Amino acid sequence: MKFENPWKQNPWFESVAVAQERARKRLPQPVYGALVAGSERGQSVADNQAAFAELGLAPHVVGQLPERTQETTVFGQTIGSPVIISPTGVQAVHPDGEVAVARAAAARGTIMGLSNFASKSVEEVTATGATTFFQMYWTGERDTMVQRMTRAHDAGVKGLIATLDWSFSMGRDWGSPEIPEKVDLKAMVRLAPKVATKPRWVKQFGQEFLRTKQLPDLTAPNLAPPGGAAPTFFGAYYEWMTTPPPSWEDVAWMRETWAQISGTPFVLKGVCRVDDALRAVDAGVAGISVSNHGGNNLDGTPAAIRMVRPIADAVGEQIDVVMDGGVRRGSDVVKALALGAKAVMIGRAYLWGLAANGQAGVENVLDVLSGGVDSALRGLALASTAELRPGHLIVPEGFDRALGVPETAAARR
Repeated sequence: MKFENPWKQNPWFESVAVAQERARKRLPQPVYGALVAGSERGQSVADNQAAFAELGLAPHVVGQLPERTQETTVFGQTIGSPVIISPTGVQAVHPDGEVAVARAAAARGTIMGLSNFASKSVEEVTATGATTFFQMYWTGERDTMVQRMTRAHDAGVKGLIATLDWSFSMGRDWGSPEIPEKVDLKAMVRLAPKVATKPRWVKQFGQEFLRTKQLPDLTAPNLAPPGGAAPTFFGAYYEWMTTPPPSWEDVAWMRETWAQISGTPFVLKGVCRVDDALRAVDAGVAGISVSNHGGNNLDGTPAAIRMVRPIADAVGEQIDVVMDGGVRRGSDVVKALALGAKAVMIGRAYLWGLAANGQAGVENVLDVLSGGVDSALRGLALASTAELRPGHLIVPEGFDRALGVPETAAARR
């Protein structure tokens, strides 16, 4: 009798690390490289994960509760678990891209963050039924931004995320992956040696081509002018690079404009400093995300988890504070919440799930994180994530990075 390994063909994976490994094996090297890349020497992207490992948990031996809940309310939305889909651009690791991610978010009852650099339109994404927050950079003229906000509102999004921390840091010590401006015959010939080594990925996109008669689209449809063609990713990037950076008055304008158009929450993403968090409150935001852009921005910025507690202590009673960067397991989520975040946002983790197994892979990642949260709550003898406090953690001295603390607050410390 021949023994068959029951796990061999099982698409389910037990951890985000396994999803990453499957994505690495499945994707062409330039595509995978674009997912894992940090900026410059990679100091911040490494610290995002390493910092979580410095934190410990303090479990009870007896007293665990038979029922536990992860339900929470953030940015005016009640979600089943405190894990939100962070907006990431051009999710061309799978033919369904952001639509598959949105379906997974809807299936697991969480928020879908959609980038204005996405490969799928906001209308396609909201049609899935997912609670969608549209993300914008400060790019283009004000009239153009108003048009994009109006389009997102008309599509049915439930909030706006403004990501304003980007500094256009260039150069990676290990080299940047080659990404074509568009997929045409010339690009296919040039990249063929790298793509040919991943026949399953090629077959997947080939089947989509036969169905739609269209090559993979590397444009940004959400940046298309009314009645016009969508720009390529690099065309959109150029507009972004050449737009003068915003002031705090611009942030207040953006928040006020969104309030007039939609009246739904406005969230500022990329906050690293206490003084910036306080200015965000003054600008009227509903929430902030403590983030270093996944280590893809200004290298040397501390891990997001190191900056959570000082910022949450300063503004957490006035606005919702979430964090993103380095979350790979449910215990990471618990640690972030214990230090003051209301939820976490994930990026690379769900992209690896998407690459590994489409919508089901994203759901798998969300389930892995939810399962890890539940295990931690059980061990800590807590009934809900709302009960998490710093005392449930082992926090080494000097772990926090309190950046930009006003002098009056610093004197009290």
